[in-house]
Amino acid sequence: MVERLRMTFLRDLIHRLRSGQSQRQVARDLGLARETVHKYQQWAVRHSFLTLGTPFPDDAALAAALGEAPKLPTEPSSVEPYHARVQELLAQGVEMTAIFARLRDNYGYRGSYSSVRRFVAHLAPPEAKVVVRVHSAPGEEAQVDFGGVGELVDPRDRRLRTASIFVATLCYSRHMHAELVFDQKVATWIALHRHTFEAWGGVPQRIVPDNLKAAVARHLIDGPVLGEAYRRMALHYDFLVSPTRPGTPQHKGKVENGVHYVQRNFMAGQEFADIDIANQRLKVWIREVAGARLHGTTHQAPWRMFEEQERAALRPLPAEPFTLCEVRPVKVHPDCHVTLNGSYYSVPYAYVPGGSLDKGGHLDAYISERVVEIYDGLKLVATHLRAHSAGEWHTRLEHYPREKALYLERTPQRCREMAAQIGPATSQVVVSLLDQRPLDRLRSVQGILRLQESVGALRLEAACRRALYFGDATYRRIKEILNAALDREPLPESTEASAAPAHQKFAFARPAAEFFQPALEQERPC
Repeated sequence: MVERLRMTFLRDLIHRLRSGQSQRQVARDLGLARETVHKYQQWAVRHSFLTLGTPFPDDAALAAALGEAPKLPTEPSSVEPYHARVQELLAQGVEMTAIFARLRDNYGYRGSYSSVRRFVAHLAPPEAKVVVRVHSAPGEEAQVDFGGVGELVDPRDRRLRTASIFVATLCYSRHMHAELVFDQKVATWIALHRHTFEAWGGVPQRIVPDNLKAAVARHLIDGPVLGEAYRRMALHYDFLVSPTRPGTPQHKGKVENGVHYVQRNFMAGQEFADIDIANQRLKVWIREVAGARLHGTTHQAPWRMFEEQERAALRPLPAEPFTLCEVRPVKVHPDCHVTLNGSYYSVPYAYVPGGSLDKGGHLDAYISERVVEIYDGLKLVATHLRAHSAGEWHTRLEHYPREKALYLERTPQRCREMAAQIGPATSQVVVSLLDQRPLDRLRSVQGILRLQESVGALRLEAACRRALYFGDATYRRIKEILNAALDREPLPESTEASAAPAHQKFAFARPAAEFFQPALEQERPC
């Protein structure tokens, strides 16, 4: 009996290691210390049991490599003379380390703590773990999980990459959907759920995932916090998400068994040209082999139970599938934009490096087919239509500080429109400045129009009229007129409308051409 259990344990451990599971995963699933898994992994490597492509070792090969099983000690324990005292201490609720200290200090015990621990374990063996098997109604629950399968060829560049198997199992019929992938990113996680629901033709009421990052962002005292993409997908398809507690894979035992079944029966000993061909064969295998077998618990074929009892109980698929192409971390630049696929999208200026909401300059972009949404954790900070080509800029002026937004908003055409609303003198000043060549006077025009915010439209119009009268319609002169309150003073002429501007009264009596006529004639060609 002991030898048979030994062989079963070794076969399970070697299979997990050959399928690509990490030492941490194997230790968690088998309830071992990582040091123990590491020791057996080194032993398996020495005997070439983990080499892919080699036959799986049988019991004889394992027994020969492992040697004889350790024999139980025949000598009595060094703690046996203190049997009665140990039982008394146990009845009083004394812990094992304290029992060892009492025996050593009060009774002269010279043995080891390990001997005491083994003796106490023999006296009071641990209670058997009792589990409750949860039964689900048709369409009520599905469990999802990943498992390692070693390396497969990526058809895009024909190189080997580490692959995983995604398995989703309906808890009532045990019918499943499985797919091989190269990563467990958010976009892949979302796509796998979508493929699963489409393969089943409906959606179960509840999904039980593990605590991978694509599903659970973090754990709080009052429960887990879902990743934003997974939360939105659950709302779109109207299913509940019920993650297992950390470190409790037995809470989704149905899919754990499903993952092991696919690893051992479909992947073990198989070689595929690439991952696409493997997925094509996997789809047929699920229907014709896994779906047709008599399940060990239900004693019925999963595919038949699904078709006859569970498919109709699933919730219908929504009219439009959930679309999420990618989730990508983005860096905020000082110009209040992030870059995605060569295009630029604005975010609030508080997120730039050094801003009040600076997160190290990094946010997350959720990219769908039509929209780009930018998040700070679970908080939506910006939404834009998705650019169709590289080089596009999607900017919202409210994402800039007020003074920067005003500069971008007040284009030359907009400045002309604002000046016309204030009055004719202001309009004349703005048009003359914008028409000057070659110096660009847009900043001066924006400064003049900004004066309206502090003095009002009437005073600005009067100041512009006075500046035009004296022939110095510049931002500096208009501001000086307002500072000195000269806009409230009447112009020198009584008839302001008909009087010529003051700067025109001092023009030359004779035109300049008369003074330079000889010179012009000399330059004229014969």
